[in-house]
Amino acid sequence: MTDVDHYIRAATRDNTRLSYRAAIEHFESHWGGFLPTTADSVARYLVDYANTLSVNTLRQRLAGLAAWHLDQGFPDPTKAPHVKKVLKGIAELHPVVQKQAKPIQLDQLTLLVNSFDRFIENGSPKEALQSIRDKALLLIGFWRAFRSDELARLCVEHIQAEAGKGMEIFVPRSKGDHSRLGRRYKAPALQQLCPVEAYLDWISAAQLQSGPVFRSINRWGQVSDDALHPASIIGIIKKCCTQADIDEANLFSSHSLRRGFATWANAQGWDTKSLMEYVGWKDVQSAMRYIDTPDPFAQYRSETGMAKGTAQIEREEQQSIQSLLEVLLVLEPYSKLSKRTERAKKMIERHCLSPWSMKKNGSEGRKYEITVEHSDGDSLDEILDELLHQMHQIASENQCMLEVNIRDPRTDKHWD
Repeated sequence: MTDVDHYIRAATRDNTRLSYRAAIEHFESHWGGFLPTTADSVARYLVDYANTLSVNTLRQRLAGLAAWHLDQGFPDPTKAPHVKKVLKGIAELHPVVQKQAKPIQLDQLTLLVNSFDRFIENGSPKEALQSIRDKALLLIGFWRAFRSDELARLCVEHIQAEAGKGMEIFVPRSKGDHSRLGRRYKAPALQQLCPVEAYLDWISAAQLQSGPVFRSINRWGQVSDDALHPASIIGIIKKCCTQADIDEANLFSSHSLRRGFATWANAQGWDTKSLMEYVGWKDVQSAMRYIDTPDPFAQYRSETGMAKGTAQIEREEQQSIQSLLEVLLVLEPYSKLSKRTERAKKMIERHCLSPWSMKKNGSEGRKYEITVEHSDGDSLDEILDELLHQMHQIASENQCMLEVNIRDPRTDKHWD
């Protein structure tokens, strides 16, 4: 790789490259398209997947195709007027309700911290060390409304923290930082649920001087040199919520901390401009997607005796369901020289399947069973969409093609 190629590669985020690569693989391998392609082919490709892929996913596919053509010096077929009209028509005929992560509320954060403190005091050395790490992870993630990739990217040398005063965090790059200048964040020292104290406790317990802040811990309680994978943070959040006996723990995701803080700040009376500046949102629409606004009819129901009945209905509707699902997993290397297939498989098992009570079926090592807890069909779709995204991301990072199918044997419904 030349110096020019090195800097060109650095100009694009890793996740963006993975998304573009997945788009090209899907267009060529799954649909059977050829590159360079034409606007007519792109339009037919959109139509063929209009019923199975969301409009946002189709837009990501178009972005990947556009990037490939521009990088190779070809005209961009995705900008043709009839391609845009086809995409607009799909959006009109196949509207999709935006799926959102369940926010972690402040009282739930308190339950989590109490659970961590119990393990720190009474658990094994490994459990205590993991709890110190997870306490810092969740408190920093909540009070700074960080994404999982931002938490995984934090480095000790980029953080200055002083007990009782606060901390300043420099994040060199993030999703919204298109200028690549990085951004500094400040977090306050608090009397309760303090992110500063939790961070200093973790740095001291793990004896970290530099490098990634949040790292994996092996079965012997040894801290790794490598940062946590962003996908593993989702599993950590779910596991911690389960240990703290929080209801519907499996419905939380990597955005739960971010949505939880935004909802808390809104309830405390923060104006939208202050919240956007604190979190780093560039537009109001992005901010509003993360905020759970108060129910405007709550007072009326309380006064008319409707609140009790409504709460009972909501509890019945949100009653937890457990679904036993079959998973078929096939990994193939991009080339015969690649030797990372087994590594990708182990990472998928550990980060994606194990949190769902994974059981292996058969001797081929391709079939599994997982048990997914959810409240309804929509929440199951959301959980599996995120799970499939994580699996494809791990496969792409390890130079592998992934074919995966998840099936509910009771209904014969498939997700892939």
